[in-house]
Amino acid sequence: MDIEILKQLSENKKAAWQHLMQSAELHTDLTAEETVLLWEGHTLAATGSRDGSVLKHLAVSPDFQGADLTAKVLTILRQNAFSEGYRHLFLYTKPKNEAIFRSLFFYPVAKTGDVVLMEDKKDGIASFINSFPKKSDGGTVGSCVMNCDPFTRGHRYLVEQAAALCDYLYIFVLSEDKSFFPAKERLEMVRLGTEDLKNVTVLPTGPYLISSATFPTYFLKDRDKAASVQCALDIAIFLKHFVPYFSITRRFVGTEPLSPMTNTYNETLKSLLPPSGVEVFEIPRLEIASAPVSASRVRSLWKEGDRAQLFELVPKSTYDFLTRRYPL
Repeated sequence: MDIEILKQLSENKKAAWQHLMQSAELHTDLTAEETVLLWEGHTLAATGSRDGSVLKHLAVSPDFQGADLTAKVLTILRQNAFSEGYRHLFLYTKPKNEAIFRSLFFYPVAKTGDVVLMEDKKDGIASFINSFPKKSDGGTVGSCVMNCDPFTRGHRYLVEQAAALCDYLYIFVLSEDKSFFPAKERLEMVRLGTEDLKNVTVLPTGPYLISSATFPTYFLKDRDKAASVQCALDIAIFLKHFVPYFSITRRFVGTEPLSPMTNTYNETLKSLLPPSGVEVFEIPRLEIASAPVSASRVRSLWKEGDRAQLFELVPKSTYDFLTRRYPL
């Protein structure tokens, strides 16, 4: 059997790949850094791809079922990922396929009726969360999950309101590097912008709270429900792992007049968290000059070099960090 590892597929190979995807009832939107093709003569027997640390598009031709080709593809993808510096891998699959990937040393992080998130480190998420000290000692424990690209006066307002409504507040800043500002800088901006609030701790999410940049939709028959499936999985991870460890009983979000996706997420939170004992508080967005403060507006001002308007929309800590980090 011939093996190819490609960054891009030629038209002929892409046609064979699409045919295999369709036979596996998977969508044919290929977005990946590397794709493995296993050929038996001119027949594409199996395939799999890697997009960063996420393994995806794993499929075996019906004519080659039972030949352990899924294991072979995963081995090649793991070796490829290791050579590119990735030491921790993830995959998403349908619940019916969970047992297959368990046998290949992937372990479930969380699941819904539509999707299972798995990782190749046993108890990986438990080890990640257990590395953080628990700062709360009883009382009401709240949480916010934020991207903060960058940290604005709107974020600061939400944190202030949340901190006033609980004894202790954890802010989880998304760790994925798919935003305008790098994750490390976003985390630092939040820490600098909240260091005066003594009942607040800022932590990274690591790879566990899901972003739209990495969540795969290729195995969902109903593409229109992708957003709700993503939200449900994200909430399942939060409830299964973050809530019990940190003793979280409240989740705070800002109202979202600008992003339908975020608004959908907020509505899903309000539906799924309270039955599990976590109250959801929706804080009205801060407005300046009759407009909601928006991180996207701040990014636009930053790109335009409009420091005067920028200063009105971000805390001094953010302004000082950005101008120090990226001087004119």
